[in-house]
Amino acid sequence: MGQRSDAKQKMVRAARQLIRERGYGATAFSDVLTLSGAPRGSVYFHFPGGKAQLGMEAAEAHTHEQVEIIDRAAGEASSAAQLIERYVDLGREGMEAADYGRGCGVAPLVTEGAAQESADLSETSRRAFSEMTDRLVFHFVAFGVDRAAARVLADAVIAGVEGAMITSRALRSPAPYDSVRAVLVSHAAAVSPKTASRTRS
Repeated sequence: MGQRSDAKQKMVRAARQLIRERGYGATAFSDVLTLSGAPRGSVYFHFPGGKAQLGMEAAEAHTHEQVEIIDRAAGEASSAAQLIERYVDLGREGMEAADYGRGCGVAPLVTEGAAQESADLSETSRRAFSEMTDRLVFHFVAFGVDRAAARVLADAVIAGVEGAMITSRALRSPAPYDSVRAVLVSHAAAVSPKTASRTRS
């Protein structure tokens, strides 16, 4: 059972990587098998729902990692502005490390129309961005930002990072991340209390 589970996780990781590099439509099961080293029979055993199921699980894995990154950035910050700085910087560093060759693990499901063809993919995409946004809201509120302002700020962070990911990749430059960071940090400072600090339990 452990080996089967390991094969599935390897396939999900491979699918996520390929979707980030190529998009959803250009990611084939054959490529996933090659990259993961999983046996061909794994496709039908682990993913009876076909490519849509694989795409959903890859998107869920991406979301889980992003929430962990947000939590880690928040743990290293003492204000909403510092959280944004760290989160955007991590995205920038990741893009540079990938030589501008990777994107989001969720966005292709939406931009390529897959979510419109599958209610399950649509719900997975909606839930993915909602979870990331909600996690940012949680931390912004903990840093003293009013909840309504925290929601607007979190929406802007996710939209800004997603946009920076695309334009940075196209331009092969980190400049979009730097611009998004500057604007978001300025706004975060404006909506934060003067003595913003996390209330720790």
